[in-house]
Amino acid sequence: MSDQNGSKSKEDWLGGSYQRSVQKAAERDYPFETSDGAPVEPLYAPEDLNGWDYLTQLGFPGEYPYTRGVQPTMYRGRLWTMRQYAGFGDAEESNQRYRYLLEQGQTGLSVAFDLPTQIGYDSDHPMAAGEVGKVGVAIASLADMELLMKDIPLEKVTTSMTINATGPILLAFYVAVAKKQGADLSRLGGTTQNDILKEYIARGTYIFPPEGSMRLITDVFAWCKDNLPSWNTISISGYHMREAGCTAIQEVAFTFANAIAYVEAALAAGLAFDEFAPRLSFFFASFTNLLEEVAKFRAARRMWARLASERFGAQDPRGMMLRFHTQTGGSTLTAQQPENNIVRTAIQALAAVLGGTQSLHTNSMDEALALPTEKAVQIALRTQQVIAYESGVADVIDALAGSYYVEKLTDRIEAEAMKYLDRIDDLGGALRAIEMGYQQREIQEASYRVQMSIDDGQRVVVGVNKYQTDEEERPEILRPRPEVVKRQIDRLNRVRAERDDARARQMLTLLDQAARSNANLMPVFIECVENYLTIGEICQVLRGVFGEQREFMVF
Repeated sequence: MSDQNGSKSKEDWLGGSYQRSVQKAAERDYPFETSDGAPVEPLYAPEDLNGWDYLTQLGFPGEYPYTRGVQPTMYRGRLWTMRQYAGFGDAEESNQRYRYLLEQGQTGLSVAFDLPTQIGYDSDHPMAAGEVGKVGVAIASLADMELLMKDIPLEKVTTSMTINATGPILLAFYVAVAKKQGADLSRLGGTTQNDILKEYIARGTYIFPPEGSMRLITDVFAWCKDNLPSWNTISISGYHMREAGCTAIQEVAFTFANAIAYVEAALAAGLAFDEFAPRLSFFFASFTNLLEEVAKFRAARRMWARLASERFGAQDPRGMMLRFHTQTGGSTLTAQQPENNIVRTAIQALAAVLGGTQSLHTNSMDEALALPTEKAVQIALRTQQVIAYESGVADVIDALAGSYYVEKLTDRIEAEAMKYLDRIDDLGGALRAIEMGYQQREIQEASYRVQMSIDDGQRVVVGVNKYQTDEEERPEILRPRPEVVKRQIDRLNRVRAERDDARARQMLTLLDQAARSNANLMPVFIECVENYLTIGEICQVLRGVFGEQREFMVF
């Protein structure tokens, strides 16, 4: 017998009260498990944390190993940045959307670029046909960036740019616009994603082979250290790998494997860890399993603190702090019953906040169908605002700390992710593992397992394989207008006609020479874009020097 203070052990309970109701629980026809298929026990109790060192593993917010948050006050001192990802058509249309979002209470910009911009082609290139402005805004020259940021004071708004292979060039466009505005570059804040390794793994918008790509990334690290000290030089991204189908554990592990590769490249280029590490940032997905996602974020913070300290000898605490942006799970959104996506996004956003994110994008309910409409974007932003101002979860730091389940899961995610890191180290590091197809295969297998569990009904997706209804009327969707593409190409032609051609040719020669030397390319990129060279012209020179990457073969 136990007293009313709960002295009964978990083992006693499993053999008594639990057994009396186990038959009813068994009627549920799908498994209780984490994203990687590990079973979830029916109850977690103090004995699940035997040997758990509170001070070492948990600590306090703002203190190593930062499990409970990177700031002592977290959201009591300052809310996360509400940064809605947006961009479509040309710069003029996207500028209107950005100003609308800022008027609605968004606190930071997040720019989506179209595919030609991402892979270094001008809007009138044959490879760009049919893709201009479709999945983001078209930016081919400084004239486009000037229009994109028109009437937006860059000193006062932080901007995240989701751009990788051409990230340094887009940063050069942004810096050139800021200089035209008279901005103090030391106060310019934002992030360039600039993460090419995850492109090789999961996304595919790469241009150059790894050697040239890594050189561009470390050039950004070095240049920003001296010229753009408040800029996050990279956003090392697990998000796209999670969207491709990996588990929460794989997302953390593969992200940190890439981070280690970037750090080692920077060290090899002569930079000291404490010089660039404080400006490293990270980017994770948040899916619908709320408690697993919270545990993932907490485990990731602790892992990075230990990697920075123990592997790289960090002395500056800022380099040990995992600062990350979160986006809710685009691949979890369904075209069927799209209004359900509002609920999914709310749960995912809540997980990100309870997990201690620094900034957050909430997906719109119609994104499984098309680019989001203004109405859908407003609902997505209001979701964040309701969480911030009405839910109460921002009133307390790390509200779920001490939960037996959350702490057990946090420990498990860290331990299993470290096993992946050890395996990747054994293979020779992230890049060598990518060349061997290791991460790609792991993601493909995880994705396959999930899809099979959906197809056989073991994993329920509401409105898709359970609780279906007759097809309802689809909401209004946004379609880029054909005249916007013509306007974009006309503007590009005017830029070429009006610029100083002799100076443009001279700059292309200087760029070629710099790319063949050991010079930092950022100053050259800035001078090129200030003379209205286009992204396609700059990338064509770099293709001639670095070559073009072909897809890694995965067997």
